[in-house]
Amino acid sequence: MTLDNECMTFSEVMAQLKAGAVSLSSPMLYALTAPASKDVKQFAVEWPGLPVEQRLKIISILAEQAEANYELDFNALFRVAMVDPDGQVRTVAIEGLWEDEEPALVRPLVQVLKNDPVLSARAAAAASLGRFVLLLDLEELDERYSELVHRALAEAADDPKEDLEVRRRAVESIAYWDDPSVADIIGEAYQSADEPMRLSAIFAMGRSADPSWADTICAELASRNPAMRYEAARAAGELALKAALPELIKLTADRDREVQLAAVAALGQVGGQRARQVLERCLRSTDEALNLAAEDALAELALGRQPLDLMVVDGDADLDDEQQEPDDEDDGDD
Repeated sequence: MTLDNECMTFSEVMAQLKAGAVSLSSPMLYALTAPASKDVKQFAVEWPGLPVEQRLKIISILAEQAEANYELDFNALFRVAMVDPDGQVRTVAIEGLWEDEEPALVRPLVQVLKNDPVLSARAAAAASLGRFVLLLDLEELDERYSELVHRALAEAADDPKEDLEVRRRAVESIAYWDDPSVADIIGEAYQSADEPMRLSAIFAMGRSADPSWADTICAELASRNPAMRYEAARAAGELALKAALPELIKLTADRDREVQLAAVAALGQVGGQRARQVLERCLRSTDEALNLAAEDALAELALGRQPLDLMVVDGDADLDDEQQEPDDEDDGDD
């Protein structure tokens, strides 16, 4: 039996898995992290021979632990598991790669989105491609991937034969792309008869950095559907919509806890004196969850001006000051 303070090799862990182990101790996790090339090859050979229930259990543990502990890196193993015979295992493997920004991952994800027979795997691939759209928009990924990624997502979003879940994730992911065609995709999604697709449209509006969606988002803050109010609050925060401030303040007392906390977080992103006052009031609440959310939002609000100041060029400085001062004056009104 291996004690928690003992070191293990990659091969020893694989031997235990082949013997039927369905849990991973700390030494086992650290033996699997950042594997050498020879270890990845061993994993690729031996992994498919494990029972499917065990593979799903182990890959799920790896994904959970990698998210919880930044020291753990199982990306090489997740890439192997992306081609697992079982669709659920493939799905978890893709989800486990949520921080992987390697360009080599783009084509495999596109292939999964286009060809995987399992719905959850296609949806996970569509969601995963979103970060590469963002990298393209930030010019941190080679432009040669642009057409491949954008076409795959646009086709998935527009495919009436595709499952709703996949189309939703495609709409959300492509929203990062700064292109007029994306506004059409989001607008069409918002007009959908399917409420889940409309939720994704509001989510996408927030991601788009496009202020033209402000009226739509503000209107949905008063929706009867708590899920819609939640997405609208998040979107209002992402776009820092001053016009949303009155409704966001109301939502800090929403009956739905998730909506309430989303509104509090959004106030920290929107900023202004009135938002600060409301957050400070929330901070004095006896509600612990509300306290914590308000504390985080106030920290965000305190830092909120710094990135904007850094991005202002000399020629825009006076204009920026003129635009900010009236906001603060308006925010002082109750």
